[in-house]
Amino acid sequence: MMRWPIWRIAVAERSMQPALNPGDWLFVRRTIRPGRTLRVRPGQLVVAQHPGRPDLLVIKRASRREPGGWWLSSDNPGAGAVDSRAFGPVPAGLIQGTVVLRYHRGRPRVPYREDGWGPFP
Repeated sequence: MMRWPIWRIAVAERSMQPALNPGDWLFVRRTIRPGRTLRVRPGQLVVAQHPGRPDLLVIKRASRREPGGWWLSSDNPGAGAVDSRAFGPVPAGLIQGTVVLRYHRGRPRVPYREDGWGPFP
């Protein structure tokens, strides 16, 4: 089974401020085939499954390689962030992707009429 290698994810919490803010959107590169591990470098932002809650994805910085996986850190630990200080190293198989681009979903600068046919006069 193959899947699309680019994934779009919204940032929901403040644990990665100032690099990422709630409401930011990310393009994440993942493997085409599920189950393959990604090449991760220290300092990269990654998306990983929480080791204790597989249904929860976390966005963290891969700090260093450790026996048993990657040490994932929050940029803003004061925001009540949960990272490897709480759950230890994350096995490489739980790293779902690496962040390649951050963008903001902008609002139109010009207010448009409700019928969608151009700016207000």
